[in-house]
Amino acid sequence: MVRAAVAGIGGRMGSRIAQMVRETEGVELIGVFEHSAHPAVGKDIAEIIGGSPTGMIISGNMEEALGEADVVIDFTNASASLGHLQVAAARKVPMVVGSTGFSGDQMEQARELSRNFPCVLTPNMSMGVNVLFKVVADVARLLGGGFDVEIVEAHHRFKKDAPSGTALKLAQIVAGALERELDQVGVYARHGLIGERTGQEIGIQTLRGGDIVGEHTVLFAGLGERIELTHRAHSRDNFARGAIRAALWVVQQPPGLYDMQHVLGIR
Repeated sequence: MVRAAVAGIGGRMGSRIAQMVRETEGVELIGVFEHSAHPAVGKDIAEIIGGSPTGMIISGNMEEALGEADVVIDFTNASASLGHLQVAAARKVPMVVGSTGFSGDQMEQARELSRNFPCVLTPNMSMGVNVLFKVVADVARLLGGGFDVEIVEAHHRFKKDAPSGTALKLAQIVAGALERELDQVGVYARHGLIGERTGQEIGIQTLRGGDIVGEHTVLFAGLGERIELTHRAHSRDNFARGAIRAALWVVQQPPGLYDMQHVLGIR
């Protein structure tokens, strides 16, 4: 039995992951935590996920919540996750991190910390999205530089970072396949008289509204034809399922930084 602690229990993803951990065979929820000022701290987890009181109290301290945990699942934000990674590295407790918005420097810090313990860090834990990552790389390589690439992502109005981590990952994959530097060719907004599109640029555009769970389209546009690859998430459950699958996988791995393609065996 894998014993799991869940970070960010007060959030949409954290609460759903905790619910699904309790429903999944082979994994046991033993602790949950939030930042110390969160109003949920000190309450029974049932007040967040529903049902009868469980006796499991939401902690405001990660180390207290860990107890004898075998793995931590974290869908908070990049800054909070980096702090959690430092605690996990010191205690050598494997982690699964689905937070987005990591800067290049933060990713480097995560990579350095993971020398001491195993960590799965990925912007999207959906099986479908990770298959899309692989397919997009293949399509970009096969088409070469003759097609313009545009990435469009849409999410709910409450999402704080833009573009999404998944959209950035898709752009990085395309840039790598085409041997381009995303920092030099990424275009994140267009307005006014901007002139013709260059052949090298990779467009990444953001939509926000309503309760859209997540939608990503990669458009390869040529002269006279185009290919569109789209993934639509209908609920957060597919991300939670992926996180639990990653948690069961990462506890058996040596130290290192992994992504969901490692978990699925498609890298």
